[in-house]
This record gives sequence, structure tokens and C-alpha cells, in this order.
Amino acid sequence: MNVIRTAGLTRRFGGVTALEGLTLDLPRAGVIGLVGPNGSGKSTLIRILLGLVAPTSGSAEVLNEPISAPGRYLNRVGALVENPAFVPGLSARVNLMSLARLRGLPASRVEEVLQIVGLTGRDTEPVKRFSLGMKQRLGIAAALLPDPDLLILDEPTNGLDPSGIVEIRGLLADLARAGRTVIVSSHLLAEIETVCDFLVVIRFGHLVYSGPVTDLLARTEKRIEISAEHERDTSSLLALLSADGWQVEHTPEGRLSVIADERSGAELNRCAARGGITLTSMTPVRGSLEEIFLHMTGSSDQDLTADRAAAAERKAS
Repeated sequence: MNVIRTAGLTRRFGGVTALEGLTLDLPRAGVIGLVGPNGSGKSTLIRILLGLVAPTSGSAEVLNEPISAPGRYLNRVGALVENPAFVPGLSARVNLMSLARLRGLPASRVEEVLQIVGLTGRDTEPVKRFSLGMKQRLGIAAALLPDPDLLILDEPTNGLDPSGIVEIRGLLADLARAGRTVIVSSHLLAEIETVCDFLVVIRFGHLVYSGPVTDLLARTEKRIEISAEHERDTSSLLALLSADGWQVEHTPEGRLSVIADERSGAELNRCAARGGITLTSMTPVRGSLEEIFLHMTGSSDQDLTADRAAAAERKAS
């Protein structure tokens, strides 16, 4: 079953097209990453799904209900969009109790979400004393109050230190294991690669990729990095491998990087041995999600600006 479906979803703001003809089918359960360069349309898509912005054309369903009737599904959706806002002088518990009363939810639900996000024991402290990571946890707790089937989080690790990122990563994985669908919009590709099962890549409002993260990573070039026992043998080893038909290049660390999968290790070792060279290390290296993303979307702001201008020019003509 799908948690979200869109068909030809388009949104224009004056002369700017934020989304154009977006068609998606997103699976239930697990963590779904939503990525793209700044201005790609991620936030616009989230706002449309939450009923905050109406599409210019096209249609969409959330939890099998049309976005034209958000009242049918929003009670089953939790969301954290931008920075969570709480009353600084009040405790985490009191802030959540106020939100629960506004939504007609039982007080027992506050206790449950505090436990889920790991704030039990800190819940009586005023929010103004919380670290950024704790405030993000509290924001997720607020989004979890209605016990949603779908949780939408916009940049949940933004501004966090490494330990805070690890905490939120673990929390997202726990939520997915509990059977929820979590959609995470983020610019931190390493985090998306670590925690997400499914990935959506948007560029200039157009869908670039939608599918399992593993399928996208399978497109990366497989390499083996090797080191000779003696540094003086590196150039000879490069010549030997090149003469044998391998594609080889130097790494910044002074090793050799060979385009090959891990099954080629024995053959590489034999090639080195024929030249009387002993290898001290042989490490399979997989390309990262970040490399694929940059290949899909552009490697710099200058590339993106040039591509956007070219796309606008083609559309105008």
C-alpha cells in the first residue's frame, strides 16, 4: 500500500514554478528521504501534503484521502516544519499538555510521547534550558501526540551537533520499526543514506529519482583501494595494473584506486605479485549517496544557477 500518491502535481508562485508535473508513489512504513538542492520544491511539496498550500494543478492522496479534503487525514499525520515553537518558560510537559488539550487528546498521550522521544526525567525543566537536540526531540514529541500513521519532518537534524544527529537518527529508526511512515526532508546526505529506506530526489520541481536507497547506491562505481608495501613501488604498480587493462588512479592519500568490485581482489594481488610487489592493504570502496546526488543535481551553486537559467530560457522559448 502507498502512503502518498501524486499525479502531475504542479505549483506556481507567479512566474516561479516550484513543482512541475510531480508524480510519486511512496510506500507505507519505513523512513523516506526527501532531498534536493535549495529551491528544488521540497518545502512546497510538504506544505501541499499538509493542506497548507493548494496545488496549481494535478492531484494527490495522503493515506488514501485526497488533499482537497485534508480534514479526512490530518488527524493521522504528525508534522515538524521548520523550528519547533514552544513557550520557553514552561516545561516540556506543560507545553505538550497545552497542545494535547487544544487537539482534544488525553493527558496519557503526553506521557507516552515523552517516553518515545527519551525526554522522561527532563520533562519538568523549562524549555529555555534545553539544548537544540532536546528541542528537536520535543518538536517530534509534539508531532507524535495524535499517534500518527505518517510523520513528516522538515530538516529534523538541522543545526545539531554530531551526538544530537545520532540521537535523532536512532529515534527515526525506532519510529519506523514501530510501523510508522516517516518522511524526512534533509540536506545531510550522509544521514539520509544511514537512516532512509526509500529516497525521493527533486530538482527544480521535477522528479529525478524515486525508489529504494539500495537501488540508487547500486549505480555507484565500485572501487578497490590498494597500497604497496614500499612507497617507491607505487608508480610501478600503477604501470603494471594499467598495462593489464585496469582503470587506476592515485588517491589524495597516496594509494591507488582501481575500478573493480571486491571479487577482483585476488586478480589484483596476482598482478602485483608478477611484478614482485607486495600489497599491504586492499579495501573495497563504494561510492556514496552524496556523489550520486551531486551527479544528478549539479556539483555547485554555480552549476545549479546556470542550469536553472537555461531551463527557464528553454521554457520561455
